[in-house]
Amino acid sequence: MPVSEIFSAESRLIHSGTSRAAAQPLTPPLVPASIYVSEGEPRRDRAYGRDGNPGWEALEEALGRLEDAEAVAFASGQAASMALMLTLAQGRDRIVLPADGYYGTRVLADRLRPHGAVPVAADLQDLAAVAGELKAAPSVLWAETPTNPLLRVADLAGLAETAAAAHAPMIVDNTTATSLLQRPLDWGAAASLYSLTKAASGHSDVILGAVVSRDAELLAGLRSWRSSGGGVPGPFEAWLALRGLKTLPLRIARQSDSASRIARHLTGHRRVRAVHYPGFERTTAALVRRQMPHGCGPLLSFELDSARAADQVVASSRLILPATSFGGVESTWERRARWSGETAPDGLIRLSVGVEPAADLLTDIDQALDTLEVP
Repeated sequence: MPVSEIFSAESRLIHSGTSRAAAQPLTPPLVPASIYVSEGEPRRDRAYGRDGNPGWEALEEALGRLEDAEAVAFASGQAASMALMLTLAQGRDRIVLPADGYYGTRVLADRLRPHGAVPVAADLQDLAAVAGELKAAPSVLWAETPTNPLLRVADLAGLAETAAAAHAPMIVDNTTATSLLQRPLDWGAAASLYSLTKAASGHSDVILGAVVSRDAELLAGLRSWRSSGGGVPGPFEAWLALRGLKTLPLRIARQSDSASRIARHLTGHRRVRAVHYPGFERTTAALVRRQMPHGCGPLLSFELDSARAADQVVASSRLILPATSFGGVESTWERRARWSGETAPDGLIRLSVGVEPAADLLTDIDQALDTLEVP
């Protein structure tokens, strides 16, 4: 019986890329090769370095096993997004995106408008509105749940049914949840998208992306775009990402638990106007329990009265680092509206909870909030 049918996803992940043959290294080797010895009929993945590397393949094996699928790794999450958009644009006029999702995706879709589908924003919690947009023209549904930075949760089963009725493939940006907390393919997605820069690699030392799918034709198209466009992962980056990925089960469990504790602590705090974390919105609490039963990830956000107050709190931290991105072992936060193009409220702070003890993080957050004048 194959290993994948016997052991848990966590065990399969830890052993991905490892050979059981005698005298082989326990960890997958780093292969910094741009070319391979080759003559006669070329082997596509072992002729030129843009088409294959053992390090990519080990990483892709690990990612694919987590969703019982296959993965294609890219140089970044944006490179993965671009390949997906270009692969799916043919014969389609629209790409329906979440109005409150990652702003970089909206920017990319708009820049690709002359080469593919026109981006259309929709509230993905409103299935009727999504259905209307998808039926207006041949489309791709680009979902994101939980969204970044407002952590809103959309019904994947409902979205998949809506997309299928309109003959639209559904893509799910699953970066925030990771495939350990949510498996979009099981809910009807054609592909899951990941920025591996975030929680998947988890150490703030690599920029990579990936797409996971069970659709052979889509996977072939993605590999073709990766090679032609040159959005290939570096061997060292792939090696680092795989090393980080092996501890994801431990990290994401602790980060999810700490993030939930912090969100509860901030709810009702006299200086906090609103807290955003999956399951904290009454209307989606049952959905979160069904769709993400093992935790909700490291990311949360909360709102203060003004941009000035948010900047002061971020600057007053003694432990949490002021930085962008999320999912690393170190806790970071930032006022999201400082980025042009971001639609977050001016006073919103996005907090990425690391693996420090939750008590230490709560102490740091409280002392930072205490620097604000009481209204």
